[in-house]
Amino acid sequence: MSIELKIQPLRYVLAVWEEGSVQGAARKLYRSQPALSMAIRDLEERLGQPFFEKTHKAQLTPFGEYCLPRFRDLVKQHDRLASELQQVAGGHQGRVTLATVPSVASRLMPEFLAGFVSQYPDININLHDENAEFVCRLVASGEVDLGISSVWVEDERLSFAPLFEDKVGVVMRRDHPLANRKSLKWTELARERFIANGTSRLLENTAAASLVENNDFFISNMISLLAMLEAGSGITTLPRLAFPVDSDKLCFIPLSEPRLVRQIGIIKPAHRSLSPPAQALEERILTSLAGLDMS
Repeated sequence: MSIELKIQPLRYVLAVWEEGSVQGAARKLYRSQPALSMAIRDLEERLGQPFFEKTHKAQLTPFGEYCLPRFRDLVKQHDRLASELQQVAGGHQGRVTLATVPSVASRLMPEFLAGFVSQYPDININLHDENAEFVCRLVASGEVDLGISSVWVEDERLSFAPLFEDKVGVVMRRDHPLANRKSLKWTELARERFIANGTSRLLENTAAASLVENNDFFISNMISLLAMLEAGSGITTLPRLAFPVDSDKLCFIPLSEPRLVRQIGIIKPAHRSLSPPAQALEERILTSLAGLDMS
């Protein structure tokens, strides 16, 4: 039967060789000399061979010469693995995959992730930029660890923790007759050419549902949508976070009736634990992004 090798006695053997005596090894390791000698002797008895010559306690036997480099390699490997496991368990090392809706990816993630990787430089982040429905699908399938999005449909596979509300408003050209308004009611938009988009489902089952039902266009791609709006082809509704703040041709006017918000939150598996690095990312998201004011 093979014996179980404990790391500590191997360290003692190495220390005796390096220090030239049991006394020196005991001082280096802050152990008593009898305890150190007893541990080495026990290992020798279990292996059936001595490590040091009886006439000279710091001179290796042939068996000791064979063991010394192997003990050194095993101790180094043990320490390297122990350090790695401690780093991973503490959430300081590893890989995390995160999926977010485009508006969060472009507006919030650059600054947020810069701060996160400065605190956790050994965690590798893989960021996916997807629509809300696909973010939920990626989390539910286990392809990503976490998502930041809204949830359109209840899914028992997912856990959702709200972060902040993203108010919905009307987006139009700055030279539009309604562009100088502080807020707008949906009834004032009934005669406008409406361009529906992926977030227009926020209007469903509300008083403004007819805007979507009678849309003139449906454009899912944000770049194409903005181009159509800038060309004056119509108006649309968007959450505040999705509005391009650097646009010099478009404006955002809050929708007052009905008052609509997109609830943004953390999405994670409901019945599966997160890895330690993902736990660290989740905690940072909760402390940094919860309660943001999107007004």
